[in-house]
Amino acid sequence: MSSVQPSCPFIVGAAIADSRFFVGRHEELQQMTTQMTGTLPGSLNVVGRRRIGKSWLLYHFCQTYQEYVSQPDRFISIYLSLQNPDCHGDEGFYHKVGRLLWNHPQVQRQPGLMEALRVPQFNRLAFSSAMGHWKRQGVLAVLCLDDFEVLIRHYRDFDDGFFDNLRSLVDSGALMVVVASPRKLEFYQHRYRLTSPFFNLSQVLALGELQEEEAWTLVRLPASQGKEGQAALSPPDQKLAKQLGGTHPFLLQLAGSLLWEARQQGRDINWVKGRFEVEARRTPGYSFELHQLPLPLQVVVRFPLNLGRMVRGIRGTVDEIGNLMVGTVILIGVILVVCLLLSLLF
Repeated sequence: MSSVQPSCPFIVGAAIADSRFFVGRHEELQQMTTQMTGTLPGSLNVVGRRRIGKSWLLYHFCQTYQEYVSQPDRFISIYLSLQNPDCHGDEGFYHKVGRLLWNHPQVQRQPGLMEALRVPQFNRLAFSSAMGHWKRQGVLAVLCLDDFEVLIRHYRDFDDGFFDNLRSLVDSGALMVVVASPRKLEFYQHRYRLTSPFFNLSQVLALGELQEEEAWTLVRLPASQGKEGQAALSPPDQKLAKQLGGTHPFLLQLAGSLLWEARQQGRDINWVKGRFEVEARRTPGYSFELHQLPLPLQVVVRFPLNLGRMVRGIRGTVDEIGNLMVGTVILIGVILVVCLLLSLLF
């Protein structure tokens, strides 16, 4: 009898389909749930740099939201990446949304909800009508829209009327929208000169790196098959994965997957580090590493860097360049003020 071979629990470049291997983000999930179950659900803008885990968070929320609410039948949440070419245009967007809602297991179990979606053409008008019907049935639809900046790039296909319609549904309590984007929605509004009040609606959920404890939990994930509870990586490999990835979720997943692959193929640590460096450089901000600087320069850089971290409240390598710039500007400003005061006194 052949034994079951363990498989890698680290995910790179894909959705985390098995919720058991989703780590951390407890505060963010709680904020999303609180927003959804509140008297006025409104909208939420999840903001964070590329590869910080926005897609993983939205997808996981849609998988597990029913575990966090007392009346799960009151909510229908779907995940949609707007990179999908079917969404490039008003008609395509609503057609895709309609299919996702129709195929949702909870909708399939409730004929009253399905009936509202059974129309010859699921367009903006049909969607609005269906959401109104669902509201009267006591059900709230939650659209988790990933890669929202892609939709905005096609702004000529999505006029203010498109966004006004979403805003109207949100205002009436018939819809909640969770939007993930690298920048706040107001940035895109100004850039593309959009006037819809939809862009002034959302609360912002800033997504940074993992907490230290969460990062260690990630590198200690068990293999998805094999001995139950046994970590996929050995303790030395866990330490190396943490050293390489810091607290950045994507970099930790990358380091873990490369170490796993290296052990399966008999490759050495130099191969892991080389592959990691190549892949990690595609992550915004990764190129700045304080420990790679000469010791005297580390001493000079560390104070403004920590000052920037304190002011911005952002942890980790992916935002360190921004932290350093903010800290340096503040430090220069303080020095200039002190010099001005001294010149006035003497």
